[in-house]
Amino acid sequence: MIFETYHTIPNVNESNNKFYFDKDDAEITIPEGSYEVRDINEFLKRAILHSRRDALEIVDNYNSDYNTDDDDDGEEHRTLNFYNLWDSRCATFEMIDILNITGEPIFDDRIVKIETHTYNPFANTTFGYSDEIRIPIQQQDLYTLPCESFLYVEGRLTVKKKNDQTPTTLVNNCVAFMFDEIRYELNGVEIDRSRNVGITSTLKNYVSLTYDKALIALNAGWNTRSDTEEGHFNFCVPLSMLLGFCEDYKRLIVNARHELILIRARYDNNCLVGNPVTESEIELFKVQWRMPHVALNEINKLSMLRTLESGRYLSMSFRSWDLYEYPLLQNTTKHSWAVKTATQLEKPRYVIFALQTGRKNVMSQNGSVFDDCNLSNVKLYLNSTFYPYDDLNLDFGKKRYAVLFDMYARFRRAYYGNDCFETLLNVLSFTEEGPFVVIDCSRQNESVKGATVDVRIEFDCKENVPANTTAYCLIIHDRVVQYNPLTNVVRKIT
Repeated sequence: MIFETYHTIPNVNESNNKFYFDKDDAEITIPEGSYEVRDINEFLKRAILHSRRDALEIVDNYNSDYNTDDDDDGEEHRTLNFYNLWDSRCATFEMIDILNITGEPIFDDRIVKIETHTYNPFANTTFGYSDEIRIPIQQQDLYTLPCESFLYVEGRLTVKKKNDQTPTTLVNNCVAFMFDEIRYELNGVEIDRSRNVGITSTLKNYVSLTYDKALIALNAGWNTRSDTEEGHFNFCVPLSMLLGFCEDYKRLIVNARHELILIRARYDNNCLVGNPVTESEIELFKVQWRMPHVALNEINKLSMLRTLESGRYLSMSFRSWDLYEYPLLQNTTKHSWAVKTATQLEKPRYVIFALQTGRKNVMSQNGSVFDDCNLSNVKLYLNSTFYPYDDLNLDFGKKRYAVLFDMYARFRRAYYGNDCFETLLNVLSFTEEGPFVVIDCSRQNESVKGATVDVRIEFDCKENVPANTTAYCLIIHDRVVQYNPLTNVVRKIT
């Protein structure tokens, strides 16, 4: 099976968008864009060999980079070769799978076993306020899967002065609010970080979770449970709820030292909701990192070792979450906030904007809920380009927020690339838990490569912003990290 590019990467020349195979009436069109040859390779294999994923990893090992052939016409053709190492009956499209009555069962034996190992902090670690908790994975000869790893947190909520009228409970996403910062280091180099973990993960998961996933996330401390009052608690929090790296990067990491650093919060007020006179406090007993270890069969292990021996850098691309905070807004109706200056690679792709009044570090208020503050319009400026194009014209007094909910509902489809419009919140709960402004700025002019990007937010309110109002801006941007399993060198691409 041979696909010919005729010296041209697809989409540079529109005539090369089509790759024909077997029959001329079947074709694959690669989405518009600029690609490296290996990306085209992977795209075609996924599209054609939909039902036979266990063959995909084998092909690359026998695949020469490029072959150059001369035909009788004198034109040199540059080809990508895919060797037919599997039963051709499995290389079918979904539309004709129903006709494949002679198909044989397929068993995926590439992975021998997956075991979840528990890693503890250093022996002298304490879990008091503002303490640093370091959880290392020192052994390097491992195949680990960080996207499936999770934090196990065990502790106790103690109420010194009970008040039956206003019981003290853990807030939504309580585990995240127990920490001010979380960092992920690979071979001693920080590759991802989340500041103000509670607000960051709350905003991100409000727009990312669905109702079904939120039910499972009860075990991670998401949403208030009936058993989160005084007494012992334990939660399993997937790191994919806390870090963009663990949500987006779904592959193994080979031969590397990992370290997770957590900074305990300075107080428990944001983790709890209740009467402050009860003098409630949270005591942590265990903070563990549970990481899956993957064991491969001999063929795939040999293939992996060959890749490592080549000394090549392996790329990890993901979307990082950066939260910026405007602690106290002025008592006016119009505001302009110069958020940051970003590089071209790490410029915003999605922005989530929210306001919160009188909730920060106030135990009597729920810190996981946001306020509308009579917001009427929001504009995101990336240099001279602004999003959204039209004004929002919001009026919460007249229940005019349909456009805002529509922006929220479209996030999952754009962010995850699926056709599902399911959301965690409906229109009513959106105004109660939020609201928040979700701005999709993923489509941008990429022609200018060297310039920096000034990120600015301008927003208007119907009335003066109340006292003690904080503005939050969660920026989701691209990040590329490369690591070399042979030399243990890690570098960020900027």
